[in-house]
Amino acid sequence: MSANLSGLLSELARTRSAQPAIIDRRGRTLTFAALDREARRLAALLGERGVQVGQRVLLLVPMSPELYITLAALWRIGLVAVVVDPGAGLGHLRQALRRAPPDVLVGISGAFALMMLPEIRRIPVRVRLGGWPHALDGSLDWHARPALPPRAHPLPLPGNHPALITFTSGSTAAPKAAVRTHAFLQEQHRVLAHHLHYTAGGLDLVTLPIVALASLASGRTALLPDSSLKRPAQIDTTRVLRQLERHPAETLAASPALLHTLAQAALNSGTRLPMRRIFAGGGPVFPRTLELLSRAAPQAELVSVYGSTEAEPIAHQSWQAVTTADQARTRQGGGLLAGKPVPELHALVLPQQAGPLEYRNFTALQGAALAPGQVGELLVSGRHVLPGYLDGRGDEETKWKDPGGDVVWHRTGDAATFDEQGRLWLMGRAGKSVRDEYGELFPFAVEAAAMTHPAVRRVALLPGKRVLCVEWENEPDSTLKEMLAWAHLHEIRSVQRIPLDRRHNAKVDYVQLQKQLGRPNSRDR
Repeated sequence: MSANLSGLLSELARTRSAQPAIIDRRGRTLTFAALDREARRLAALLGERGVQVGQRVLLLVPMSPELYITLAALWRIGLVAVVVDPGAGLGHLRQALRRAPPDVLVGISGAFALMMLPEIRRIPVRVRLGGWPHALDGSLDWHARPALPPRAHPLPLPGNHPALITFTSGSTAAPKAAVRTHAFLQEQHRVLAHHLHYTAGGLDLVTLPIVALASLASGRTALLPDSSLKRPAQIDTTRVLRQLERHPAETLAASPALLHTLAQAALNSGTRLPMRRIFAGGGPVFPRTLELLSRAAPQAELVSVYGSTEAEPIAHQSWQAVTTADQARTRQGGGLLAGKPVPELHALVLPQQAGPLEYRNFTALQGAALAPGQVGELLVSGRHVLPGYLDGRGDEETKWKDPGGDVVWHRTGDAATFDEQGRLWLMGRAGKSVRDEYGELFPFAVEAAAMTHPAVRRVALLPGKRVLCVEWENEPDSTLKEMLAWAHLHEIRSVQRIPLDRRHNAKVDYVQLQKQLGRPNSRDR
């Protein structure tokens, strides 16, 4: 039996042909039948251009109906989609393309401005989604052949055939190429759909591409927000709130930065978000965002989701189930509650160590697992956990394989601990704690505690130091130092801005922060 994902979309085109699959930012509707028809037509065009099974296709297409038409077309003929986060910058893009050189480019017309990059110029086959029928760069507009017969049937593919290549953020090291097979994506869809409570026929406001796939594959309608998503914290809330009046979505999954901005805008305008379930992920989900959401969408179940490029999801936690004792633990340096690991994977907390893990077998690995309350590095294993990277580059330091079997454990690089209820508490990056005469201090635990203070907008503990940088909501507040007395901070330093990652606007960019503080004329000093 074929594992080809486009076969699932073709089946939906048969069983739910007239149902909207996607509603775009302008309110235009694409049915499941139309999605399948356009995907078959694009697949035929690519086949005519001579592409071969297994070739890589760079997608320079934003979240849009065209993105999912293109993915369905590629998978229909056994091509591998290469997706690079556009918000990560040109340097990240060039690194990614050198790591996984593509054979084909499919992009919107504006993306062809990147032809100045040698990594783009050397791609031999180029297809534009719009623009002039024929261009000087040798690309072909996919609308140039409207009479081309659609490709009839998806290729039968084995489950281990690669379907999608994405890249880690590269925030702590060079980006690694994560390869998802068709079987892996189907399993990830199954797990996501289960935990997002996706059943056929519903409407979801989708801001994360992988969640949109889960929505479509579940036979639901994906509502694309009427805003650019390049900077989640700066979405056009006026347009999105107006869009939700016309299309009241049942669920929303988004980064905490986007959710915080949207919830604040809803409260400011005196409206309520219509969702019954809201999922926050892609970065640390602090209580303040969930508290804000609980006021903007009082009828909604609020869930924080913890995961990574290599394993999504790992754990989740309902905000309604968080107790006052849990919140007190965060304020006292106990970390950020991530919840119980999903039952589809196994999780262990092992002593933190640099270099490859040297456990001789699974019995030894399991025997080294730390007891609840002890902090170590989190490892996970399961069918929706990536077993390795492209060509094995990055596997040695991040994977452990049982010599007696095929089970692969992924090192998340996150410091964590289990509590007596089996819930995970996140303490930051493994190996980044401060050790001195006061004992061991986990930076993220300090940051999570400080983020509960109402005068704080953002915080960052400087690497290796007991110095906390604070970006205040308005004016500095001396009570923060008293609240964090347990951390024995040497200094609380006020800064104008704490830089965040470009992808989700949720994680502190410590490298940029240190550069910012080191500038001779910096007003943050």
